[in-house]
Amino acid sequence: MPHLLIDDLHIEVVRKNIRSLRLTVYAPDGRIRVAAPLRTPDATIHEFISLRQAWIRKHQAQFAARPAAAVLTYEAGETHFYQGRPYQLRIHSAAGPARVELQAKEGFLDLHLPANNTAEQREKALSNWYRARLREQLPALAARWEPVVGARAEAWAIKQMRTRWGTCNIRARRIWLNLELIRQPPHCLDYVVVHELVHLHERLHNARFWALMDEFMPDWRAAKQALRSVHLKPCG
Repeated sequence: MPHLLIDDLHIEVVRKNIRSLRLTVYAPDGRIRVAAPLRTPDATIHEFISLRQAWIRKHQAQFAARPAAAVLTYEAGETHFYQGRPYQLRIHSAAGPARVELQAKEGFLDLHLPANNTAEQREKALSNWYRARLREQLPALAARWEPVVGARAEAWAIKQMRTRWGTCNIRARRIWLNLELIRQPPHCLDYVVVHELVHLHERLHNARFWALMDEFMPDWRAAKQALRSVHLKPCG
């Protein structure tokens, strides 16, 4: 992928069939990416970045200040989150397919799977459980927020993403949600759902987009701020 070096900033440049320049700074490492129309001169991209250096460095500093993400080993006693609440992992030897049981009142996540299991097997079992829980919630989320936003997605899907909480294919009207959202408080999931639905009205993060967010979900800023403090799980 082509790169530009502007002062000490390394810029990834992606040329696409778009009409305007787009700048993104990615968590957790502050990687910088510019999407540019196909025939945009390098000098134009250089000027575009130079005028936005303060904005870029502010976001890189915010990402650098985040606490390091906990390294999970999927051992008994470890803390795992579900819908923003911490649960202690308990592991039980049991025949048959792996299964997870949430003991909400007691504060435990009980993982049942055959003896002599590996960390990878325990991780996969929990990931499958998280995915199933988020998938169960999708119909109710769509039913709640699509009428509010006045936009309907043709399809909803879930995947692990390294840099985004959600994404919207506007042409196909397909919305993807990051699996990690099931670990966050419900209002964060609501925020991402509304955010992606609003993209069906407005593709860009411009004044109109944020005005629509204010209209449909006035308290969206609190959820956005909460998600900024979270290190996304790297994709394997």
